[in-house]
Amino acid sequence: MLMTTTQRRRSNFPLGLLALRTAAAWGVALLLFFPLGWLFLTAFKTELQAIAVPPQLFFVPTLENFHEVQERSDYLLYAKNSVITSVVSTLVGLMLAAPAAYAMAFFKGKYTKDILMWMLSTKMMPAVGALVPIYVLAQKSHLLDTQLALIIVFALSNLPIMVWMLYSHFKDIPREILEAARMDGATLWQEVRLVLLPLGMGGLASTGLLCLVLSWNEAFWSLNLSAAKAGTLATLIASYSSPEGLFWAKLSAASLMAIAPIVVFGWFSQKQLVQGLTFGAVK
Repeated sequence: MLMTTTQRRRSNFPLGLLALRTAAAWGVALLLFFPLGWLFLTAFKTELQAIAVPPQLFFVPTLENFHEVQERSDYLLYAKNSVITSVVSTLVGLMLAAPAAYAMAFFKGKYTKDILMWMLSTKMMPAVGALVPIYVLAQKSHLLDTQLALIIVFALSNLPIMVWMLYSHFKDIPREILEAARMDGATLWQEVRLVLLPLGMGGLASTGLLCLVLSWNEAFWSLNLSAAKAGTLATLIASYSSPEGLFWAKLSAASLMAIAPIVVFGWFSQKQLVQGLTFGAVK
């Protein structure tokens, strides 16, 4: 029988080294999963069990925290705001990023790379550095505590990543295909709609999925630009921090309810997410 590439590579590794590498991989995986697992356990504890020292690993689970979260706060309102702001901001970002990436990929200029680097450098600035001007603009525009303000900020903050990812996808599409469409008399809109979009649909999907996750998990702008009306699930989680202290069990329950939808979504779309992050890395 012919050995696969993976089997040949494994056969070249000493047995001890292979076992060590497997153990290290499991160790890193468990280390990354530990916070989520601990959050899950704490959500089903009482407040006394949550702060017990030493920590209690064996206990009788309770759903009291989830009932209190739903009674104290309008969970569906916060969840609706998260869905609307993340989905709409992703769509707006794609509508802005796709033309920019198309122009840079197929009509490169002298300063195209410089523009791309400048766009990426904006992500290196701490968000708090832009808080005051953005807050003042939202206040003067009467957009504080509105979904529109969050949609605009989320879309613009993710725009550099979107342009970079779509640029990496578009530049690997053979230019000859687009030139053939032009020679056949296709207009610019027909070229984009009938050729570019079908070929770049994988890149658009993976870029949209990644930025959807980033928008859903965004907490800084949600906490500073929204409150009761347009607050996302991040605002709901932060509401369980009070002057009396942190209610760890209820905080964990609210966090679990906030991250569960996006975790499940990310699990089913992990193939597209990984493809989008690694596309173009190996030639």
